[in-house]
Parts: sequence; structure tokens; C-alpha cells
Amino acid sequence: MNNSYDNPGDLPTVLPVFPLRGSILLPRASLTLNVFEPRYLALVDYALANERLIGVVQPGGSTGSAESPQGKSFPIRPVGCVGRITSFNETDDGPLVISLTGISRFLVGDEATSDTPFRLFAADFKPYTDDFISDLGEEDVDRVRLLATLRRYLEANGLNADWERINEAANEQLVNTLSILSPYGPEEKQALLEAASLKERAEALVALAEMELASRDDSSGTSLQ
Repeated sequence: MNNSYDNPGDLPTVLPVFPLRGSILLPRASLTLNVFEPRYLALVDYALANERLIGVVQPGGSTGSAESPQGKSFPIRPVGCVGRITSFNETDDGPLVISLTGISRFLVGDEATSDTPFRLFAADFKPYTDDFISDLGEEDVDRVRLLATLRRYLEANGLNADWERINEAANEQLVNTLSILSPYGPEEKQALLEAASLKERAEALVALAEMELASRDDSSGTSLQ
């Protein structure tokens, strides 16, 4: 990661935005995207030619179920996260696979007028100055409960995990990566993105997993208690 992003003033005030339902990005965590639509291939070209920065924002809740709605007039969520392209590869059939590393969340401002096929928005990073502080709030995370809940969730879904890597991960990396990879819907993902602290995000992850486990348990007539 580029170490020059130390405060909001190190980032531009206008960002190219990739609206993607069900996807979020968080500071110092990674998001891999398969880019194949011409408008977003143009966005990646624009980012690579400039500062390699892309804002990841979910479309608004009233825009239907499309992963990324067509056009340039649909509403988007008020909070997103900017990431820097840290790797990209072109596949044999044309699409790009890019990896974004999160820097900071931002408030979405007014849309900038442009003739690009993608959209550009003003970005206000000042409400999220804490995002520039690595590992902030790690000691407040209930890691034992988080990992216990994760283990129960994976077992209930018949899923495996690389527990060596999980156990080695610092709390910030663990919580933010789990939030990005979590299988929840757009509203839940947005709540994870907007959580006020790492502790609150970890607690939200636990609560979501426990609600899903309890729901399954109720339907089967058994109890986790």
C-alpha cells in the first residue's frame, strides 16, 4: 500500500465511483473485482492513468436488484470507501481482475459533470479521519467471541477456513476482511461499512451470524442454548 495517505488532505476531492450492490471496501483490507463492462473498463483505465483510486459505493436501495444499474442518474448510498488499485490482470477473454486496497471511507457529495461513461463524485473524507490510523480500536474487539461465532457459522454452513491465517490476522484485518467477504445483503453490508468503530463492526458481524444461526435453529426445532 502507498504510505502517503496519512490524512484526508492526501486524497483528491473528486473520485471516479464504482457502484456495486452487495460490495463494500474498508481501510487496509482488499477487495477483488472482475471488471468486464465497457463503462467500468474505462473507469479502470482512468484510474490507472491518474492516481489509481476508485471509490466503491453501493447503489441506493430503491434502484432494484441489479448489481450495478445502467445509466448515470440512479441514486447511490451516502457513504463509500476509496481504494487504490494495487494489482490488475487482464484475462484471456478480455475482462480485468483488479485488487483494491482500502484507504478511507468518505461521504458522497455532489456528482461532477463529465462526459465519461462512469460517474465522478465529490468525496469528503474529513468525517473519517480515524480511518487513516492503522489498528485503531483493535484492543476493544472481543476476538474470542468473534472467532467462536465464526467457527459455529462455518460449521453450520459446511464451510472450511484457513484457521492458521485467521489466527495470525490482527483484529483490524480480521474484522474488515470478514465484513467484506460476508454473505449478507446490501443493507447489512452498508451497516458494516458505516459502523462507527472496529468494535461496533465486530459486534455487528457477531450479531448477524448469531441471528442467522438462531433462525436456522428455530426452523429445525432445536436450540443453541
